[in-house]
Amino acid sequence: MDNQEYTPDIVSIVDEEGKEHIFEELDRIETDTGKYVALLPLPESPDKITEGDDELIILRVEEENGEAYLCPIEDDDEFNEVGAAFEERLSEMFEFEDEAE
Repeated sequence: MDNQEYTPDIVSIVDEEGKEHIFEELDRIETDTGKYVALLPLPESPDKITEGDDELIILRVEEENGEAYLCPIEDDDEFNEVGAAFEERLSEMFEFEDEAE
């Protein structure tokens, strides 16, 4: 049996205000409309790990002059389509709890 240790892909994003945010890249897909990544915010400190209220962040991958940039998805239809694709793929990898009621 192969005992491989899980190593997450960590992504650092600097926002418009210069503040750095750290995410774990859960998945990436390419559709007819573009390339996208699904990110999960990592807690700022170990005591925030159990809070568990972080949401999945979905961003479009834009390339310019050989550099990759992550941009918000402005179009609601595009966001819903890509979000559904990620949800389907990630539900196969992770067990999601249904938020009933």
